[in-house]
Amino acid sequence: MGSRARARWAAAVLGFAGLLCAVLGAVMIVVVPTLIKQQVLKNVRIDPNSLSFNMWKEIPVPFYLSVYFFDVVNPDAVLLGQKPQVRERGPYVYREFRHKSNITFNDNDTVSFLEYRSFQFQPDKSHGLESDYIVMPNILVLAAAMMMEDKPMSLKLIMTLAFSTLGERAFMNRTIGEIMWGYEDPLIHLINKYLPNMLPFKGKFGLFAELNNSDSGIFTVFTGVKDFSRIHLVDKWNGLSKVNFWHSDQCNMINGTSGQMWAPFMTPETSLEFYSPEACRSMKLIYKESGTFQGIPTYRFVAPSTLFANGSVYPPNEGFCPCLESGIQNVSTCRFNAPLFLSHPHFYNADPMLAEAVLGLHPNQEEHSLFLDIHPVTGIPMNCSVKLQLSLYIKAIKGIGQTGKIQPVVLPLVWFEESGAMEGKPLKTFYTQLVLMPNVLHYAQYVLLALGCILLLIPIIYQLRSQGPRDATSQPSMATQPDRLPSPYAPLLQDSLHGQPISPTKV
Repeated sequence: MGSRARARWAAAVLGFAGLLCAVLGAVMIVVVPTLIKQQVLKNVRIDPNSLSFNMWKEIPVPFYLSVYFFDVVNPDAVLLGQKPQVRERGPYVYREFRHKSNITFNDNDTVSFLEYRSFQFQPDKSHGLESDYIVMPNILVLAAAMMMEDKPMSLKLIMTLAFSTLGERAFMNRTIGEIMWGYEDPLIHLINKYLPNMLPFKGKFGLFAELNNSDSGIFTVFTGVKDFSRIHLVDKWNGLSKVNFWHSDQCNMINGTSGQMWAPFMTPETSLEFYSPEACRSMKLIYKESGTFQGIPTYRFVAPSTLFANGSVYPPNEGFCPCLESGIQNVSTCRFNAPLFLSHPHFYNADPMLAEAVLGLHPNQEEHSLFLDIHPVTGIPMNCSVKLQLSLYIKAIKGIGQTGKIQPVVLPLVWFEESGAMEGKPLKTFYTQLVLMPNVLHYAQYVLLALGCILLLIPIIYQLRSQGPRDATSQPSMATQPDRLPSPYAPLLQDSLHGQPISPTKV
């Protein structure tokens, strides 16, 4: 008797525990997704109390700027009208440091800030030194010549004389450091003296001089604290809700984020939009595939083939024209009217005519396409590689002798890659709090539900076994079971066991 009572008690306890587990598991299946969503929403918004605020303020990801230069091998031949030949040099790698300052929270659920950048040369990661010399087009001379194309011949002759007096030529031989961060040029002083405000710089001229130890303008973005649907979206840039560089309202729109974080809970239908002050426009990347980065699930976003397409190939881009071949974007309107063009490196994804016009170019997807790997639940980038190329449109200008017989060509100057990947302590913290813990909760709810169902089966099985049919010879007599009361259905069972029909009166 004692052992049977203990068995019944144990079965009842296990059944009760199973019921609790099953109920808890079912509740977690309903509640946990909501809790995770609330935690994500709380921690990705721009709020000093959020988990990602310090990550947003002082980006912990080590960024690198890798610059590749196109060394012109045959400058004299180009002046005689031959096809230019270039040799890629680099990369020259710089550690990029970013930090936000003047952070001001506004009453309309937005925050304004300046982001400063500085660069530090990394010799150990570079293929060359900043003291290396290369031959490149003289941007100031050739750009000025292009601007004078429709001017009177007298002005062109005066410019030719000025170039000769100053010793200016169509191609120059300078160091990497000078081209990157600036060099003194008498032409700059001459232009600033007689044509003030024509150039946005007063001292040295360099391709990246404006980026070092400077900010990219005042961004005002939505924090997502009051209205989560607009989190990270740019409200204004330098006080503007749209720019005026282009020829259509659509192209002038400031869309997307500032390019550092995006709204969480992405799907493959999501696109990444951001405003780039360097490109003077908004850009949109599209979903390509899912993957993982250091155990963290990611979505990879890439540039669509239409990103730099001209208006004839992709009508919405008509506002960026005047255009040349498809695959390059004219940025002259936001680069002091110099005939500069933005594209993918080596004219990847562009009209093949562009790469064929310059010897030494070899576009391919693996080396020259850009991508961003984003954690879709939080919208935080895990790994990125943004690659762009700057080119100069050059040709002979009648009346300006320095341009010789240059045939019209879009000549690459440099291409550069901004890359960064989360690592170290920030990666571990991110993985633990935003990946590991949600996964533990996700699997725990199903484990509890399954365990509860198994435990609930124990008392049911025990009850069925204790009430199951037994052989008559093995049944203990009522005399040996004084503690058991006779069942009211015993007579019926006895008649049935002896093979006698049940009398209607007994029913």
